[in-house]
Amino acid sequence: MTADAVTPAEEDDGAPRASSRRRLWWPAVLAASLALALGIPALVASGTSASGSSALSVPADDSPEAGFARDMATHHQQAVDLSFIVRDRTADEPVRTLAFDIINTQANQRGMMMGWLDQWGLSQHSAAKPMAWMNMHHTYEAHDGSLMPGMATNAQLGKLRTLSGREAEVYYLQLMLEHHKGGVEMAQGYVDMAKNETEKRLAQSMVNGQTAEIQLITDMLKERGAAPGVPAS
Repeated sequence: MTADAVTPAEEDDGAPRASSRRRLWWPAVLAASLALALGIPALVASGTSASGSSALSVPADDSPEAGFARDMATHHQQAVDLSFIVRDRTADEPVRTLAFDIINTQANQRGMMMGWLDQWGLSQHSAAKPMAWMNMHHTYEAHDGSLMPGMATNAQLGKLRTLSGREAEVYYLQLMLEHHKGGVEMAQGYVDMAKNETEKRLAQSMVNGQTAEIQLITDMLKERGAAPGVPAS
Protein backbone atom coordinates (compact mmCIF):
# COMPACT_ATOMS: atom_id res chain seq x y z
CA MET A 1 0.00 0.00 0.00
CA THR A 2 1.46 3.33 -0.99
CA ALA A 3 1.33 6.48 1.04
CA ASP A 4 -1.08 8.18 -1.37
CA ALA A 5 -3.52 5.31 -1.01
CA VAL A 6 -4.42 6.40 2.51
CA THR A 7 -4.28 10.17 1.97
CA PRO A 8 -8.08 10.78 1.63
CA ALA A 9 -8.85 9.51 5.10
CA GLU A 10 -5.70 10.77 6.76
CA GLU A 11 -6.21 14.32 5.53
CA ASP A 12 -9.92 14.71 6.07
CA ASP A 13 -9.27 17.48 8.60
CA GLY A 14 -6.62 19.11 6.44
CA ALA A 15 -3.53 17.73 8.19
CA PRO A 16 -1.86 14.40 7.40
CA ARG A 17 -1.30 12.23 10.45
CA ALA A 18 2.27 11.03 10.78
CA SER A 19 1.15 8.33 13.21
CA SER A 20 -1.00 6.74 10.49
CA ARG A 21 1.99 6.47 8.21
CA ARG A 22 4.16 5.02 10.98
CA ARG A 23 1.58 2.36 11.85
CA LEU A 24 1.07 1.29 8.23
CA TRP A 25 4.59 1.02 6.88
CA TRP A 26 4.33 -2.75 6.79
CA PRO A 27 1.30 -3.63 4.56
CA ALA A 28 3.64 -4.85 1.81
CA VAL A 29 5.14 -7.33 4.26
CA LEU A 30 1.69 -8.47 5.36
CA ALA A 31 0.60 -8.78 1.73
CA ALA A 32 3.36 -11.30 1.18
CA SER A 33 2.31 -13.18 4.30
CA LEU A 34 -1.30 -13.16 3.16
CA ALA A 35 -0.28 -14.48 -0.23
CA LEU A 36 1.59 -17.36 1.37
CA ALA A 37 -1.34 -18.14 3.67
CA LEU A 38 -3.62 -18.32 0.63
CA GLY A 39 -1.15 -20.43 -1.30
CA ILE A 40 -0.47 -17.66 -3.81
CA PRO A 41 3.18 -17.69 -4.91
CA ALA A 42 4.17 -14.37 -6.45
CA LEU A 43 5.70 -15.95 -9.54
CA VAL A 44 2.62 -18.01 -10.28
CA ALA A 45 0.45 -14.94 -9.86
CA SER A 46 2.48 -13.22 -12.55
CA GLY A 47 2.02 -16.09 -14.95
CA THR A 48 5.54 -17.45 -14.69
CA SER A 49 6.71 -20.57 -12.92
CA ALA A 50 9.93 -20.80 -10.91
CA SER A 51 11.57 -22.43 -13.91
CA GLY A 52 10.67 -19.46 -16.11
CA SER A 53 8.03 -21.26 -18.17
CA SER A 54 4.55 -19.85 -18.61
CA ALA A 55 2.27 -21.16 -15.85
CA LEU A 56 -0.79 -19.03 -16.59
CA SER A 57 -1.90 -17.13 -19.66
CA VAL A 58 -1.93 -13.36 -19.24
CA PRO A 59 -5.54 -12.14 -18.91
CA ALA A 60 -6.93 -9.85 -21.58
CA ASP A 61 -7.57 -6.22 -20.73
CA ASP A 62 -11.35 -6.78 -20.85
CA SER A 63 -11.28 -10.11 -18.98
CA PRO A 64 -13.10 -10.83 -15.70
CA GLU A 65 -9.64 -11.25 -14.13
CA ALA A 66 -8.58 -7.70 -14.99
CA GLY A 67 -12.02 -6.20 -14.35
CA PHE A 68 -12.40 -7.81 -10.96
CA ALA A 69 -8.92 -6.74 -9.88
CA ARG A 70 -9.57 -3.13 -10.85
CA ASP A 71 -13.08 -2.84 -9.44
CA MET A 72 -12.37 -4.69 -6.21
CA ALA A 73 -9.26 -2.59 -5.64
CA THR A 74 -11.45 0.52 -5.83
CA HIS A 75 -14.04 -1.10 -3.58
CA HIS A 76 -11.36 -2.05 -1.05
CA GLN A 77 -9.86 1.44 -1.03
CA GLN A 78 -13.15 2.92 0.14
CA ALA A 79 -13.35 0.37 2.97
CA VAL A 80 -9.87 1.49 4.04
CA ASP A 81 -10.90 5.16 3.86
CA LEU A 82 -14.08 4.57 5.89
CA SER A 83 -12.08 2.73 8.52
CA PHE A 84 -9.50 5.49 8.82
CA ILE A 85 -12.28 8.03 9.29
CA VAL A 86 -13.98 6.17 12.15
CA ARG A 87 -10.70 5.22 13.80
CA ASP A 88 -10.12 8.87 14.65
CA ARG A 89 -13.70 9.54 15.76
CA THR A 90 -14.29 6.94 18.45
CA ALA A 91 -12.53 5.49 21.46
CA ASP A 92 -14.63 2.30 21.30
CA GLU A 93 -12.13 -0.57 21.19
CA PRO A 94 -14.30 -3.15 19.34
CA VAL A 95 -15.03 -0.66 16.56
CA ARG A 96 -11.42 0.50 16.39
CA THR A 97 -10.23 -3.12 16.26
CA LEU A 98 -12.65 -3.91 13.41
CA ALA A 99 -11.52 -0.79 11.55
CA PHE A 100 -7.85 -1.67 12.02
CA ASP A 101 -8.45 -5.24 10.77
CA ILE A 102 -10.27 -3.96 7.68
CA ILE A 103 -7.52 -1.43 6.96
CA ASN A 104 -4.84 -4.10 7.08
CA THR A 105 -6.69 -6.89 5.29
CA GLN A 106 -8.15 -4.84 2.47
CA ALA A 107 -5.05 -2.71 1.91
CA ASN A 108 -3.01 -5.89 1.56
CA GLN A 109 -5.49 -7.52 -0.80
CA ARG A 110 -5.67 -4.33 -2.84
CA GLY A 111 -1.89 -4.32 -3.16
CA MET A 112 -1.93 -7.89 -4.46
CA MET A 113 -4.52 -7.08 -7.12
CA MET A 114 -2.69 -3.96 -8.24
CA GLY A 115 0.52 -6.00 -8.37
CA TRP A 116 -1.07 -8.61 -10.60
CA LEU A 117 -2.28 -5.97 -13.05
CA ASP A 118 1.23 -4.59 -13.20
CA GLN A 119 2.73 -8.05 -13.72
CA TRP A 120 0.20 -8.77 -16.46
CA GLY A 121 1.23 -5.55 -18.21
CA LEU A 122 -2.27 -4.10 -17.83
CA SER A 123 -3.33 -0.63 -16.74
CA GLN A 124 -4.68 -0.23 -13.23
CA HIS A 125 -7.50 1.84 -14.73
CA SER A 126 -9.88 1.20 -17.59
CA ALA A 127 -12.40 3.08 -19.69
CA ALA A 128 -14.85 0.23 -19.11
CA LYS A 129 -17.77 0.97 -16.82
CA PRO A 130 -17.67 -0.51 -13.31
CA MET A 131 -18.93 -4.09 -13.09
CA ALA A 132 -18.78 -4.62 -16.89
CA TRP A 133 -16.70 -7.76 -16.27
CA MET A 134 -19.63 -9.49 -14.54
CA ASN A 135 -21.44 -9.88 -17.88
CA MET A 136 -24.79 -8.90 -16.40
CA HIS A 137 -26.11 -8.18 -19.92
CA HIS A 138 -26.88 -4.64 -18.79
CA THR A 139 -24.93 -1.70 -17.48
CA TYR A 140 -24.64 -1.57 -13.71
CA GLU A 141 -26.75 1.30 -12.45
CA ALA A 142 -26.72 2.15 -8.76
CA HIS A 143 -29.88 3.94 -7.71
CA ASP A 144 -28.19 5.48 -4.66
CA GLY A 145 -25.39 7.15 -6.62
CA SER A 146 -22.69 4.72 -5.48
CA LEU A 147 -20.03 3.51 -7.87
CA MET A 148 -20.37 -0.24 -7.20
CA PRO A 149 -22.48 -2.54 -5.00
CA GLY A 150 -22.37 -1.51 -1.35
CA MET A 151 -20.11 1.49 -1.82
CA ALA A 152 -20.90 4.63 0.16
CA THR A 153 -21.80 7.80 -1.69
CA ASN A 154 -19.80 11.01 -1.35
CA ALA A 155 -22.62 12.40 0.78
CA GLN A 156 -22.41 9.44 3.15
CA LEU A 157 -18.65 9.78 3.43
CA GLY A 158 -19.10 13.46 4.18
CA LYS A 159 -21.67 12.72 6.86
CA LEU A 160 -19.40 10.19 8.59
CA ARG A 161 -16.70 12.85 8.81
CA THR A 162 -19.08 15.10 10.77
CA LEU A 163 -19.90 12.50 13.44
CA SER A 164 -18.08 11.35 16.55
CA GLY A 165 -18.50 8.88 19.40
CA ARG A 166 -21.47 6.51 19.31
CA GLU A 167 -23.01 8.22 16.29
CA ALA A 168 -19.85 7.68 14.25
CA GLU A 169 -19.57 4.06 15.39
CA VAL A 170 -23.13 3.18 14.40
CA TYR A 171 -23.03 4.98 11.06
CA TYR A 172 -19.69 3.37 10.19
CA LEU A 173 -21.03 -0.08 11.04
CA GLN A 174 -24.14 0.52 8.94
CA LEU A 175 -22.07 1.69 5.97
CA MET A 176 -19.56 -1.14 6.34
CA LEU A 177 -22.33 -3.75 6.53
CA GLU A 178 -23.65 -2.67 3.13
CA HIS A 179 -20.09 -2.36 1.82
CA HIS A 180 -19.28 -5.95 2.79
CA LYS A 181 -22.53 -7.24 1.29
CA GLY A 182 -21.60 -5.61 -2.00
CA GLY A 183 -18.04 -6.92 -1.74
CA VAL A 184 -19.26 -10.47 -1.21
CA GLU A 185 -21.56 -10.14 -4.25
CA MET A 186 -18.66 -8.99 -6.41
CA ALA A 187 -16.19 -11.59 -5.11
CA GLN A 188 -18.68 -14.44 -5.53
CA GLY A 189 -19.44 -13.18 -9.03
CA TYR A 190 -15.78 -13.54 -9.91
CA VAL A 191 -15.44 -16.94 -8.20
CA ASP A 192 -18.28 -18.23 -10.37
CA MET A 193 -16.53 -17.27 -13.62
CA ALA A 194 -12.84 -17.34 -12.68
CA LYS A 195 -10.23 -18.83 -14.99
CA ASN A 196 -7.25 -17.79 -12.91
CA GLU A 197 -7.05 -20.14 -9.92
CA THR A 198 -4.72 -17.82 -8.02
CA GLU A 199 -7.10 -14.88 -8.20
CA LYS A 200 -10.05 -17.19 -7.54
CA ARG A 201 -8.51 -18.26 -4.22
CA LEU A 202 -8.13 -14.64 -3.18
CA ALA A 203 -11.74 -13.88 -4.17
CA GLN A 204 -13.00 -16.89 -2.22
CA SER A 205 -11.07 -15.72 0.83
CA MET A 206 -12.88 -12.37 0.48
CA VAL A 207 -16.25 -14.14 0.40
CA ASN A 208 -15.38 -16.14 3.50
CA GLY A 209 -13.81 -13.31 5.47
CA GLN A 210 -16.39 -10.65 4.71
CA THR A 211 -19.30 -13.03 5.30
CA ALA A 212 -17.94 -13.65 8.80
CA GLU A 213 -17.53 -9.90 9.36
CA ILE A 214 -21.10 -9.28 8.18
CA GLN A 215 -22.31 -11.38 11.11
CA LEU A 216 -19.92 -9.62 13.48
CA ILE A 217 -21.06 -6.17 12.34
CA THR A 218 -24.72 -7.20 12.59
CA ASP A 219 -24.12 -8.30 16.19
CA MET A 220 -22.25 -5.06 16.98
CA LEU A 221 -25.16 -2.99 15.68
CA LYS A 222 -27.61 -5.02 17.74
CA GLU A 223 -25.50 -4.45 20.86
CA ARG A 224 -25.74 -0.72 20.20
CA GLY A 225 -29.50 -0.82 19.67
CA ALA A 226 -29.16 0.23 16.03
CA ALA A 227 -30.85 -1.03 12.89
CA PRO A 228 -28.64 -2.60 10.18
CA GLY A 229 -29.84 -0.42 7.33
CA VAL A 230 -28.18 2.85 6.37
CA PRO A 231 -30.59 5.70 7.26
CA ALA A 232 -31.61 8.04 4.47
CA SER A 233 -29.44 11.15 4.39
